[in-house]
Amino acid sequence: MDLQLNEKTALVTGSTAGIGYAIADALAAEGATVVVNGRIQARVDEAIKSIQARYKSAKVSGIAADLGTHEGAVQLVRRLPDVDILVNNLGIFEPKAFVDITDEDWQHIFEVNVLSGVRLSRQYLPAMLKRNWGRIVFISSESAVNIPTEMIHYGVTKTAQIALARGLAETAAGSGVTVNSVLAGPTRSEGVGTFLGSLAKKQGVSLQDVEKNFIEKMRPTSVIRRFAAPEEIASMVVYVCSPLASATTGAALRVEGGVVRSIL
Repeated sequence: MDLQLNEKTALVTGSTAGIGYAIADALAAEGATVVVNGRIQARVDEAIKSIQARYKSAKVSGIAADLGTHEGAVQLVRRLPDVDILVNNLGIFEPKAFVDITDEDWQHIFEVNVLSGVRLSRQYLPAMLKRNWGRIVFISSESAVNIPTEMIHYGVTKTAQIALARGLAETAAGSGVTVNSVLAGPTRSEGVGTFLGSLAKKQGVSLQDVEKNFIEKMRPTSVIRRFAAPEEIASMVVYVCSPLASATTGAALRVEGGVVRSIL
């Protein structure tokens, strides 16, 4: 299927690894001009080289900037004043008991997970509306609906992303601009892999056993009964970014393996 992305420029935040990298890679495969983002220049360069090695004709560049700060967003926008597609993927998580989550923890996770998308959407949405075409996608999580007790602050930021996407979709009503959120389920991303690996080492068991135990104990409603691969999330995101998804907006699209039991 031709997703008609050859003439589109896409920025994917937090895209040097995991879901973000998979999205950038898939967009490049579809012919989009892709801008990779991360905090560290060496990792941005590595991601660019990796995508170019897979697709010789890939149109991919990168900008190193910490989008969890106002200054980082200003720096990126100065270098990239306009895009057709914005994928707000940047996000962090930290398992922590609620009583141990400090004000600083709350402020930091909101800066990274929520305000990064607010700042960039505020910058890029007006031009999208002016030319009557654009795509904004927030990478949320099933944790937005099933707030995890082990990291309530993370779940709250993911709920905020859904609300933000819906509000922006309403703002763009009647235009060719769509705004959606994608609810990813447990995914074998770099950060999750590191976390599970540390648990496996601590418990003296295999990584496979830790993953199996996590799904059974922490996400027992999973229908696929496994962690998803980043590429499985990326497939949905890339379709939503395409002109073919013109009637999909204001939606919270689920790619969470059936963890969320409600049918609506």
